[in-house]
Amino acid sequence: VWYSSNYALYADMSRRMYQVLSERVPAVEPYSIDEMFLDLSNLPGSLYDRCRQLRRDVLDHAKIPTCVGWGPTKTIAKLANGLAKDHPHLDGLCDLMDPFVRQDWYRRTGIEEVWGIGRQTKQKLQDRGIETIADFVALDAKSVQHMLTVVGGRVQAELRGQSCLPLPDIAATRKSIASTRTFGRLLLKWEEIREAIAHYATRAAEKLREEGLEAAHLSVPMQTNPHDGDPWYAKHAAVSIEPTSDAKDLIRHATELGRTIWIPRYRYFKAGVILSDLRPAGSQGRMFASRLRTHRRKMTVAARPMAEKKTVGYLS
Repeated sequence: VWYSSNYALYADMSRRMYQVLSERVPAVEPYSIDEMFLDLSNLPGSLYDRCRQLRRDVLDHAKIPTCVGWGPTKTIAKLANGLAKDHPHLDGLCDLMDPFVRQDWYRRTGIEEVWGIGRQTKQKLQDRGIETIADFVALDAKSVQHMLTVVGGRVQAELRGQSCLPLPDIAATRKSIASTRTFGRLLLKWEEIREAIAHYATRAAEKLREEGLEAAHLSVPMQTNPHDGDPWYAKHAAVSIEPTSDAKDLIRHATELGRTIWIPRYRYFKAGVILSDLRPAGSQGRMFASRLRTHRRKMTVAARPMAEKKTVGYLS
């Protein structure tokens, strides 16, 4: 059965869900239109009760039923979320902070349930007798990296409780504005990616104006999906600009940058627009400021582990 889609409605519902969550936890990182990573570190009171209230608040304000899972890393939090959905007796909530509780679930859960283990990787592991998450976690780290490259090593480290995919730090004072989303489907054509980047730049400009700010630095990240078996590609380009909150200027800069790092042969999963070097609107710019730009690009391979212990939640 085919139904028409309404992406404007979906985006608005996602925005409402994000707003509810961002008012209640220290940081929110959207993963897709209806999935969010949450920073649940150092919150007072019972974390179980807080996550249960988050579900209620999202349902009340955004009319979206959700489940919440949490643990010390993103991969564990996402696994906890899946368990909360698959096991009705958990009542939509799953806590995997305790390593003994994790080990019990690891022994009972197939390796295919792990974020980052695709069909081909699952088959490769099963051919070696690795059926459960516990089997995978028990493997020697060097052999995992040899068999599954650095991506597989990162997945195993995360399952062991070592965070390799940290939530971005969000300071109390605004230092940057990011508008990033997964596309919902893999995109090949530059025209489609350009449209998405233009939308992100427009949304970032709205945030600037809402807070009375201008940005003097802009960057555009773009990446493929590291978990679907396609070749991994991730780059970003950055540029210093004359301070502005004008959507037309930001769209132009962002799409020009995106075009420099787009390579036709890849299927893209996510892109975004990140504004930094923020300052109050109307501040005096540097004398003889120029719109000539120098691109700075770098390959993103792996994130640095978080220095302090975190509690990561995943709501979807």
